Amino acid sequence: MNLIRSYRNWRAYRNTVHELDRLSNRQLDDLGISRHEIEQVVRRVF
Repeated sequence: MNLIRSYRNWRAYRNTVHELDRLSNRQLDDLGISRHEIEQVVRRVF
């Protein structure tokens, strides 16, 4: 079960990073995130 949960968490993490990476710099700025902070911000959630 932990393996499945870990895989799902990893996929959700990667999908979230990908979606944020697709945003423009202006959209990220509106969210208060700089491009180099994306993985750090997402890592805090997961």
